[in-house]
Amino acid sequence: MLVRRYHQDLQRPGFQHDTAQEIAVRNLQRVYDQLLEARRNADSGTPVKKIGLFSRLTSRRTHEPAAPAIKGLYLWGGVGRGKTYLVDLFFETLPIPEKLRLHFHRFMQMVHARLNELGNQQDPLKIVAEQLAREARVICLDEFFVADITDAMLLHGLLDGLFRNGVVLVTTTNIPPDELYKNGLQRARFLPAIALLKHHLDVLNVDNGVDYRLRYLEKAAVYHTPLDARADQCLSEAFATLAPEPGRADAGLEIEGRVIPTRRLAEGVVWFDFAAICDGPRSQIDYIEIARAFHTVLISAIPVFDHMMENQARRFLNLVDEFYDRNVKLVVTAAAPCEALYRGEKLVFEYQRTVSRLQEMQSKEFLARPHLP
Repeated sequence: MLVRRYHQDLQRPGFQHDTAQEIAVRNLQRVYDQLLEARRNADSGTPVKKIGLFSRLTSRRTHEPAAPAIKGLYLWGGVGRGKTYLVDLFFETLPIPEKLRLHFHRFMQMVHARLNELGNQQDPLKIVAEQLAREARVICLDEFFVADITDAMLLHGLLDGLFRNGVVLVTTTNIPPDELYKNGLQRARFLPAIALLKHHLDVLNVDNGVDYRLRYLEKAAVYHTPLDARADQCLSEAFATLAPEPGRADAGLEIEGRVIPTRRLAEGVVWFDFAAICDGPRSQIDYIEIARAFHTVLISAIPVFDHMMENQARRFLNLVDEFYDRNVKLVVTAAAPCEALYRGEKLVFEYQRTVSRLQEMQSKEFLARPHLP
């Protein structure tokens, strides 16, 4: 089913055969087939292995990890390799209701929220893992990336609990497992989590294929001026090409209890009007969260900043700095070229750096950098 759907997609405009993707699809098909077989066995009462999906581990007292009944998949490679598309294809075609698909950052936010709800209960991480296992026998996580020490210290216990309860994990990331949380604080305590991932997931590199995102971004400009119908149409085309799905129009994005309106919102890609993202009660926290959650951000109608718009200009500078640091791809429409946008008085020096960064963010070298959630 999965392979057939992939070959059907190859007939669509903008798709082309990619050997690395084909290998990944066949590996996902293996997971798909084993999941369905385990499901059929569970429904029919056929005896199954006591380790893995739809069962509980019986070897809890042993120190040697038992081989999982169904190994998940760890897809890693550079930006634009179609990893999100592949996981979406797997998730959409898998006819199992107990499944969950989230961006890794949002998944960890959910885990932290559940831990907070449990308060001082004993072994809360075990409880959260059991909750998740009851809700989802298959978990798909996009952009697995560990930068926060709190997440790093939680992950071994969380993954161990999920795998002990038979959860199958499929995840995408830009880096191989051995480089996760590289140079992080107390990284030695994170190494058991890497060992768990390598034991329970097959690791597959999808590089050496077509870089679809980079191919589009190099072909189409990412800075559009002046503000006219053609510029807005370019952003519509960019969203349709870069997002893994059509997304939701006029959706609200909630950050720290506040809702930011969007033009369109999809997994990994978001489109804002400038007024929504820089004109109003926005803070650095908003830009940090957006930069972590989205690899590509589109912004419409950036104005020329005169002396009456110093606050908006400063927010825009902060936004660019945060996006630059996390390698977020920025596609915009603006009233003037970037070097002519600022006509105020207070931020002349600071804006020179912003111009330099905006220019670099249009370069092939920057566009090829992996997103840092």
